[in-house]
Amino acid sequence: MLLCGCNALPDSGPTEYQVNRAQRGPKKNTMGYGIVQVSPELIALLDNEAPPRFSSLDADHPLTHPTHNDTVGPGDILQISIYEIGSGLFSPSSSSMAAASASGTNATPTPSTTASLPPVSVDGSGIIEIPFAGQIPVAGLTTSQVAQAVTDRLKQKSQAPQVVVRILSDIANSVMVYGNVRQPSRVPLTPNRERILDVIALAGGETHTEQADADYVVQLTRNGQVAEMPLQVIENDPDQNIVMQAGDRIQLTLRPRSYTVFGASGQVTQIQFRTPVLTMAQAISRAGGPIDTRADPNAVYLFRFENAGVLRHLGMAVDQNAATAPVVYQLDMMNPSNYFLAQKFRMQDRDLIYIANSSSNKFYKFFGLISTIIAPGITAAWIAK
Repeated sequence: MLLCGCNALPDSGPTEYQVNRAQRGPKKNTMGYGIVQVSPELIALLDNEAPPRFSSLDADHPLTHPTHNDTVGPGDILQISIYEIGSGLFSPSSSSMAAASASGTNATPTPSTTASLPPVSVDGSGIIEIPFAGQIPVAGLTTSQVAQAVTDRLKQKSQAPQVVVRILSDIANSVMVYGNVRQPSRVPLTPNRERILDVIALAGGETHTEQADADYVVQLTRNGQVAEMPLQVIENDPDQNIVMQAGDRIQLTLRPRSYTVFGASGQVTQIQFRTPVLTMAQAISRAGGPIDTRADPNAVYLFRFENAGVLRHLGMAVDQNAATAPVVYQLDMMNPSNYFLAQKFRMQDRDLIYIANSSSNKFYKFFGLISTIIAPGITAAWIAK
């Protein structure tokens, strides 16, 4: 009767025995998770886990002809200025000079003339059209090469023409920066060859400067590939601060990191990190730690969807096509040395900590229930006596 009474009492979660039994039972363990003890070897393995790297994008798609961000492309708008000697094709006085010559009036030609054409747009085929020069393909040319191409077309029609070209609106050599930046925009690249952090700064930087940089995620889209990395990783690893290429898209997203605590802890809650690095010891203490009257310190569990490569290294069976798989890390807080491991075990976003109930918890609950029932009777008998 005592055992049946204990089993009938409600509980906030499984005990260590129930967690381990459920892991071994295929009917309950439908996720296929395994339980791994927190150890120095596990800490070393997790610390050496390589995050997704932006530098691999450069390795996978190296530029055959590295660009210096000074070439013309479709969509660009050019400012073209033409300098000519005497009465030129684009001189506003060329018609009056022709009329004076026809009437026999002596006129002294000006030494040189300058004409700035209206802004010229490069069409989708990479072609511009210049009066007296016709259509000129300019895609992939530098401004100096475009100037030379226009000059060559005008040599037979103008006296010693000189052409200067500059880009008014640089569309071809630009990247898109959007998301949680102060000024989402198209950022033109220069021959200085800007990097990821440069273009984020040119877009005004993060919108919420009070948030830790580790809470911001940079998503880079290049050549149909998408890669993500925390902003703080790029700041700390110069190799990941790669050179931008024309056509890249950068999205800065604010993703506040948090973890959840269940079971026999001081509070059942969701807690944000607030710091760039949070250890398991800090995470447990923020939730109030295990409750003396309910918790089993032998059974502190951390549930996580772990990188599949890490789990394969641990010898666990993981689907070949899976990027992540569930795992449960167990920490025995009755072992004093494990407190040192808890200070090195790094928490990740969306981790779940569960502190198991003690197996004796139900007995004390049942005893408390019986005491509550019989206490009024004992009190009444004492009064009657």
